[in-house]
Amino acid sequence: MAQNLPYVLVLGPPLTYSEFQPRYSSSYNFLNLSSSPLPLLQFLAAHRVHPSSIRAILCNPLQRVTADVLRSLPSLGVVITTSVGTDHIDLSECRRRGIRVATAGGLSTEDVADLAVGLLIDVLRRISASDRCVRKLIRFEFLNLPLGSQVGGKRVGIVGLGKIGMEVAKRLEAFGCKILYHSRSKKPSVSYPFYSSIVELAASSDVLVVCCALTEESHHIIDRKVMLALGKDGVIVNIGRGALIDEKELVQCLVEKEIGGAGLDVFENEPHVPKELISLDNVVLSPHAASMTLESFNHTMEIAAGNLEAFFSNKPLLTPLLDD
Repeated sequence: MAQNLPYVLVLGPPLTYSEFQPRYSSSYNFLNLSSSPLPLLQFLAAHRVHPSSIRAILCNPLQRVTADVLRSLPSLGVVITTSVGTDHIDLSECRRRGIRVATAGGLSTEDVADLAVGLLIDVLRRISASDRCVRKLIRFEFLNLPLGSQVGGKRVGIVGLGKIGMEVAKRLEAFGCKILYHSRSKKPSVSYPFYSSIVELAASSDVLVVCCALTEESHHIIDRKVMLALGKDGVIVNIGRGALIDEKELVQCLVEKEIGGAGLDVFENEPHVPKELISLDNVVLSPHAASMTLESFNHTMEIAAGNLEAFFSNKPLLTPLLDD
């Protein structure tokens, strides 16, 4: 490693940054903790790097940046995440320490909305289940599968009508769906019916699409009451964060056929997925990949590089969540 280059601690699968790190290796010394079984301080010692040499962290949403991690790095000045969400970062400790935080901005909004619609169509029309059946049978005359359900005309309740929620609504309106929503407050510029009660929203919907941010208030916002209100034919799509849904209750409701199906891109204890979900044909699973398109990946890496350059040049971050 070049001793005169600044050190960047990388938290995330090496493959995620397989193109990024070589591209910028002439500007930074990257230390990828996720490729090592060692605890942080032992990892740094093995590389002969003092904790005070780490000025920046680059992470993804699957890697938690805890208070312990932050306190281990006395000279840390910035945490840059390649995600829009920041629930994996201890923001309180960052504020206390004056550590700046940058996100991926809104570059992946449309990609996330696309996957939400894709998951919904897949669950309703049983695309993945039919695919598995065809592959198993090799040939078919008539598949002995339950009938799917049309997308058009469905009442779709969107939980969290932010940028992603609006993009989901726009796409599903084109299918002839009726859009309803729940947010922290009614949005004056939106004509969709607003529900202050998420249970009432579920009772009025055929589908719930969960798009809101994960906070203390929204943790398990989709609980058993909501699921039962949605009903036996209802479908839940989650492209927000896993802990927005009470996952144990979701599994139970799916197994007991209290709801009709689910399309899940996120899980409560990632990367672990409840084994009960694997065998259910009315559930479509995706590995937290809503934003993982080639276009979004390239843009996100450019933003991350721009934020690193801005930080080490003492300039404003490109996409600050917490800044000076």
